[in-house]
Amino acid sequence: MEGIWKLKTEQSHPKYADLDIRTTRDLLMMMNEADQTVPMAVSQVLPAVERAVDLIVTHLKRGGRLIYIGAGTSGRIGVLDAAECPPTFRTPPGQVIGLIAGGREAMFEAVEEAEDSSTNARADLEKLRLSPDDVVVGISASGRTPYVVSGLKYAKSVGSSTIAVSCNPHAVVSQHGDVPIEVSTGPEVLSGSTRLKAGTAEKLIVNMLSTASMFRLGKVYHNLMVDLKVTNAKLMERAKHMVMTTADVDGQVAERVLKQANGHVKTAILMAKTGVDRATAETKLADADGILRIALGEVNNPKKGAQVTIQT
Repeated sequence: MEGIWKLKTEQSHPKYADLDIRTTRDLLMMMNEADQTVPMAVSQVLPAVERAVDLIVTHLKRGGRLIYIGAGTSGRIGVLDAAECPPTFRTPPGQVIGLIAGGREAMFEAVEEAEDSSTNARADLEKLRLSPDDVVVGISASGRTPYVVSGLKYAKSVGSSTIAVSCNPHAVVSQHGDVPIEVSTGPEVLSGSTRLKAGTAEKLIVNMLSTASMFRLGKVYHNLMVDLKVTNAKLMERAKHMVMTTADVDGQVAERVLKQANGHVKTAILMAKTGVDRATAETKLADADGILRIALGEVNNPKKGAQVTIQT
């Protein structure tokens, strides 16, 4: 691609010029040192990430979807985050979606040419029947991936909101994002290998987008994932522990209410803390828009005209 060497993520840092003849320990120490710069780079763009979270929450509250699009490492990061939302936050099927250039095959084997398509992203989004209720997050380390650029352009054309995540300043994708997030990660230890620092930065940001949005949607109580989907023994133990600690009950009571609540942790906690039955707990949660603190009476319900405040 013309002029790609001008991108900071593609440049070669003189500090790393002789890594091929360094010891393994030297190589690992320099990689680790470089990785430590990533969180600081992300901290510089937190105001933009905040705006992005607010945008996502607005769309999800009105029934829209969060859709990630990307190619290569960037695409895999989006797909990974989308795949982890249902078990972690019990998101409805299809609420958080990850699209990768080249499709499902590209998750497991590199399909590098797929990122150059300026039509496939539109086709992928058309299959989802994209609408103004949706928000599309384009992820591109270089900031100029054709698949991502065209996807964001199409999203805007149908009225969807857009967020552009890149690792270079003045990125092309930023021109098509209602909220551009440009985290400057600089040259990689292995020149041009953006699966390293850039990929780490992208994952940190994507984790923030989904996790903070789910906090805002009431899927977390204190710092506990009380909307998790119990699908295996480990998660059942985690669910039981949450009920025990938040409701101050023993393991037998926690197991019993979880069984009565059909494994739904928020319902079980409400039952254990207040002594109500499952039907009453579910009604209370529904009236509170699923926010456990409101259902428990620990904060005011904004539906009733009061500002949400923690009672002391």
